[in-house]
Amino acid sequence: MIKNFIFFILLFCLCVETFAQQKEGIDNFVIYKKIDSTILKMEVLYPPSMEKGKKYPCIVFFYGGGWISRNVNQFKIFAKHFVKEGMVCFLADYRTESKQGTTPFESLKDAKSAIRFVRENADRFHINKDSLIGSGGSAGGQLAAGAALVDGYNELTDDQSVSCIPNALILFNPVIDNGPGGYGYERIGEAYKNFSPLHNIHKGAPPTIIFLGTKDHLIPVATMRYYQTVMKKVGSRCDLILYEGEDHGFFNKKDFVDKTLIEADKFLISLGVLRE
Repeated sequence: MIKNFIFFILLFCLCVETFAQQKEGIDNFVIYKKIDSTILKMEVLYPPSMEKGKKYPCIVFFYGGGWISRNVNQFKIFAKHFVKEGMVCFLADYRTESKQGTTPFESLKDAKSAIRFVRENADRFHINKDSLIGSGGSAGGQLAAGAALVDGYNELTDDQSVSCIPNALILFNPVIDNGPGGYGYERIGEAYKNFSPLHNIHKGAPPTIIFLGTKDHLIPVATMRYYQTVMKKVGSRCDLILYEGEDHGFFNKKDFVDKTLIEADKFLISLGVLRE
């Protein structure tokens, strides 16, 4: 009788813990940074069922919008896919011109802060901090790549002993050239030398997969092929997947959500992040 009672108590506790995890994964927002009067949050999405004590790979997503507009939910459909694959996903907000009147430099500082926050709180989020993927589209792709490649633009309040470099990158038409003739030069100016991912590729750059439409009016295919070439020169992997006739932002279309996710899964499987 006593054994049965203990068994049911343990079962009840397990159910409560599982329910709490599932409830937490539905709609959980956390504050990752406070700067001046601005509070920045990220949404955390968890796999539908999680094993106690297990550490999961994760992805931090940064939306596009030219560092001007914001759409925190841009990658939510992608995040919902990856949580089913057993990953913890983060949809990070950051400062933009339209909301805070800030420049691209503040956006990059926030992206680095977001990744550091996730790593610092690895136990809280049940993640493997050495299996952290950075992802984003357009300007959000630039932020993910910038966090990986650019040394400067760190928030002074960050613990800079915590790495902001993702272990791999999944980039959707990222505006990685911010130099003369590239995207955003009119706002970035000569600072592009220390801000533009293309101009800061170095040895040890994390493995990367890039999705691009051949008719992208902001990013010439030649620019992305050059990026790939430089990555390979420093000994880093860079897969470039081209979509014929597609323009900037093509990945938001339903058909291309599915197509890019298939390739992203293959990439993560090849790195050992996901299992087949």
